[in-house]
Amino acid sequence: GGGHEGIFRMRLRLIGGVAALCAGLIVGLSGPARAAERFTDAPLLGLTLGYFDVIGQEFPSLEGRLELRANNDWWLKPFGGVMANTERAAHIYAGVYAELFWGEHFYVSPSFAPGIYMKGNSRDLGYPLEFRSQIELGWRFDSGIRASVSLNHISNAGLGQNPGTESVAFSVLLPLSF
Repeated sequence: GGGHEGIFRMRLRLIGGVAALCAGLIVGLSGPARAAERFTDAPLLGLTLGYFDVIGQEFPSLEGRLELRANNDWWLKPFGGVMANTERAAHIYAGVYAELFWGEHFYVSPSFAPGIYMKGNSRDLGYPLEFRSQIELGWRFDSGIRASVSLNHISNAGLGQNPGTESVAFSVLLPLSF
């Protein structure tokens, strides 16, 4: 119906916009990427609360995420995590992220992570292997603690039925000192 076509178009515009933003950041902002090297902290523990299926609204639920992020002077940094929502879905993933700083505190962080998705009573994403792409806007405090908002898209890239889903979230990232 028209409702599904409208949601598809909205997702297509969203994905295109996120892809264009990521490409622009990667191609045009090598200066801010080097600035991130000043902020090599301890690894980061991310605690996230979000809203799952924010665009499709067929299986809306709260989601929580726990992530561990390497924080070194590499341009692409490894990370991994787990997402679970109140409809008992879970996504276990590992991938890479980048940090592009403007000034001392504000940063943009695109990321990409393949993972295994288990639907529980939530949205069926069509295949166990799912890919999460995300754009995050954040603030790094002098203490190294970070606060951010993010938008992500999870889909299987056409490996099976591919409805995809999006989430918006708020995260706190804590430096871990060993």
